[in-house]
Amino acid sequence: MMRKTILILVCIGLFSPSIIAQRGKTGKPEAKKENEGYVFTPVVDLKTTSVKNQASTGTCWCFATISFFESELLRMGKGEYDLSEMFIVRNNYLDRLKDNYLRQGKGNLGPGSLSHDVLKQFSEDGIVPEEVYSGLNYGSPTHNHGELQAFINAVAAVPVQRKKESDQYRQIVNSILDTYLGKVPETFTYKGVSYTPKSFAESLGINPADYVEITSFTHFPFYTQGLLEVPDNWTMGRFYNVPIDELIEIMDYSLNKGFTIAWDGDVSEKGFSHTNGVATIPEVQRPADMSVTDRARLERLAQGNTQSLTPEVPKPGPEASISQEIRQEGYESFLTTDDHLMHITGMVRDQNGVKYYKTKNSWGTDRNAFGGYLNMSESYVRAKTMFILVHKDAIPPAIRTKLGL
Repeated sequence: MMRKTILILVCIGLFSPSIIAQRGKTGKPEAKKENEGYVFTPVVDLKTTSVKNQASTGTCWCFATISFFESELLRMGKGEYDLSEMFIVRNNYLDRLKDNYLRQGKGNLGPGSLSHDVLKQFSEDGIVPEEVYSGLNYGSPTHNHGELQAFINAVAAVPVQRKKESDQYRQIVNSILDTYLGKVPETFTYKGVSYTPKSFAESLGINPADYVEITSFTHFPFYTQGLLEVPDNWTMGRFYNVPIDELIEIMDYSLNKGFTIAWDGDVSEKGFSHTNGVATIPEVQRPADMSVTDRARLERLAQGNTQSLTPEVPKPGPEASISQEIRQEGYESFLTTDDHLMHITGMVRDQNGVKYYKTKNSWGTDRNAFGGYLNMSESYVRAKTMFILVHKDAIPPAIRTKLGL
């Protein structure tokens, strides 16, 4: 999806087994040992599908949101589905090229988008199963959009210069997408039934109008809808706004009621370690200052130097207290950024009773010891959440009334 996501991917590889939850013969957590890593006890663990791998693409926005909807289908009793992320991505490219043209070449041609763009494509174009459209049409076992993106960037400039989208231009764009991602089937058969992408989407029973994106910032009023001014919000989606305490209340209510959450936020902080399966903000550091050192961290990543990214095994300890003001300071100083979308599927507590959100990533299963999952502390979520996507029924009734939903 996003600017820093592809850079961050290169740091995944090493893991520390000391963070794995340690249990005694009774199945209960063992007594805390000096200098031990995290010991997590599940609180809520909701059904989800297998961890996928976005690989060398910036499409986490699609992988996380599709994973969210696959869990929605499980929650609704529809069964397990593996839906095609690349079907959505392909149609999204067509939309962003049109947007770039109308903006006279000043649109966002990069691969990043947000959850509402999945909803838009789902509503307008439908969806297909992964087995019908894998998006791997270029001889690679995993996704890699480097060359595809280069061609998109090059072709996009032509109609802007000529002030016209010709039929030939449209044919060339579709040829590029067909070459790399594959031709979109007009009809297909799935489990013995013939569908179009639209009719298949209708058969799932998902109503995009039932889902809302919610944020928590002070530069537009609470309990209204406003813009998040981030580059990946190029479709100008609007977000419901609530105080941070109520955002956490929504997340906890949602999980306790059996609804998972699509989460968007900043993963560039030192305390975010997919390798070690945790994301925390230690009390000794001011959250709004952390990204200063992490700029250098990202530069090391860009240069392929991953040494000292996880210098020691993280251990539980006091975490920073995150206020609404700290959140806003991070956003307006560009230190809290729109990096990455993931899928929250449960809650756990560590041996000190601290709450974490169990999070499904889209970086494959072999880049940490936890099958591609990590646990984000409440402090991290309070500081670094950009927005969440939830079902309307996953919002506490009193907050839902305030939002007019």
